[in-house]
Amino acid sequence: MPQQQQQRRMFAAALLALVFVLAAVSTTEAGKKEKPEKKAKKSDCGEWQWSVCVPTSGDCGLGTREGTRTGAECKQTTKTQKCKIPCNWKKQFGAECKYQFQAWGECDLNTALKTRTGNLKRALHNADCQKTVTISKPCGKLTKPKPQGKFHLLEVA
Repeated sequence: MPQQQQQRRMFAAALLALVFVLAAVSTTEAGKKEKPEKKAKKSDCGEWQWSVCVPTSGDCGLGTREGTRTGAECKQTTKTQKCKIPCNWKKQFGAECKYQFQAWGECDLNTALKTRTGNLKRALHNADCQKTVTISKPCGKLTKPKPQGKFHLLEVA
């Protein structure tokens, strides 16, 4: 009989411990639900608008661009960003304008130039880019056509 009482006490203690654990978990969950949710602060800040990249010296290489945005509650409405203008022939279209170019065309014998066309692939930083561009370059060494057949010199006596 004392053994049965001891088992009942242990069962009652275990049951009581389980009730306390469930109550604690329930209180914790309820506390989480009762906390006021943080309201997502809507920003009235507009999108950044960027100027073209201006080289620090010369007409290419490292430079800066200015960014601006509007909004009464914006902490920052202007900022400066470092940028780089490539020092190659593509700079004539703007460093922010990226084009997909076709293969070079045949050489124009009148101008000694060959051309190809590029279609706008991407405009970085809201750059104002042409939709299509055409470039030309010298054909290189022009070779005169070799005469067909064999020629013999005839001596006249």
